[in-house]
Amino acid sequence: MPVTVTDLRTWKAAGRRFPMLTAYDHPTAQILDEAGIPVLLVGDSVANNVLGYETTLPVTMEEMLHHTRAVSRGTTNAMVVGDMPFLSYQVSIEEGIRNAGRFLKEGGAHAVKLEGAMVELTEALSSRGIPVMAHIGLTPQSVHAMGGYRVQGRGEQAARILDEAMALEKAGAFSIVLEGIPMELGREITATLQIPTIGIGAGPHCDGQVLVITDLLGLGAGRYPKFAKPYANLRAQISEAVQAFARDVEAGTFPDEEHSYT
Repeated sequence: MPVTVTDLRTWKAAGRRFPMLTAYDHPTAQILDEAGIPVLLVGDSVANNVLGYETTLPVTMEEMLHHTRAVSRGTTNAMVVGDMPFLSYQVSIEEGIRNAGRFLKEGGAHAVKLEGAMVELTEALSSRGIPVMAHIGLTPQSVHAMGGYRVQGRGEQAARILDEAMALEKAGAFSIVLEGIPMELGREITATLQIPTIGIGAGPHCDGQVLVITDLLGLGAGRYPKFAKPYANLRAQISEAVQAFARDVEAGTFPDEEHSYT
């Protein structure tokens, strides 16, 4: 049975923790779905992890819908959440409703994710049957306003972020991503809310945890964020495989009889 927003609430009530991963394409979505990952986020992080942009800001609605459709076609059981890109929902409530609806109608998503304390829009979408996953703390779409990718919620900021979380729950959000905050604050928010929290750099006390799939698989170049744990080193394995192919071609040993038609 496909995972629903009701399942996530039930899991929180039962103390069951769950994983969420980003997915950007059809074959990856199939693999994650078959592996039992219950929630797939088509993140706007497709911008810098797949499309080559420096930040998430340039990615467009059309690009996001393109990738969301591919992920939706690759899933059977997982909930698919479409990440609304920069300026697709900040201009007006009406535009936010229209673009969120496109993720469900055209992208095949089951829910959308909004960065920031978008309380009024969250309420408007929820009342129209569009499930909202909220996202507060470090919000990459606000990277310039925040002065870079800095931990949020230290000191006096903690009370504000807790207030935002409670307001978003009241507005109808079915879950909330907590990014880049102290683990003590992640624990407090998780204990306060009735809806599940999903952490990324928010400590071990959240109800769920999310990672970017390219980080998990070790596909990135250079350093990874402090909160990211590569569970594989596919970048090295891919490099070794293509170099072995190149050597076989240069030596004339591929294709051999086994890989040729008669």
